[in-house]
Amino acid sequence: MEQDALGSESLDRAFMALADPVRRAMVARLSRGDATVNELAEPFAITKQAVSKHIQVLEHAGLVTRSRDAQRRPVHLDAAALERLTAWIDQYRLIAESRFRQLDQLLGVGVSHHEQENIPAKKKEELK
Repeated sequence: MEQDALGSESLDRAFMALADPVRRAMVARLSRGDATVNELAEPFAITKQAVSKHIQVLEHAGLVTRSRDAQRRPVHLDAAALERLTAWIDQYRLIAESRFRQLDQLLGVGVSHHEQENIPAKKKEELK
């Protein structure tokens, strides 16, 4: 089995955290800047305690951190963690795109008019 750079447990925690729509919305909000629990709770009809639990899941997944600023405890998005997830996804996306390009070539998709003129008539019928 292939060992990924992030580690299976780290990936599992991150994707499990992002599987929840409330947590994805929180990540989207945090992408615009830091926010407090109250600010993160604002668009949802859930308790602040539930919001705190969602934040804990995101923290455990390594996607967010919290700091103390006097009375405030802002939540920060860890952009580097998202970049690592994106890089992990991209490696498989690139493989899939390569396979699609190979399939396109095999099927003759994107064949120029000049190339079509050089294809024997029998082969043209097969491509239709």
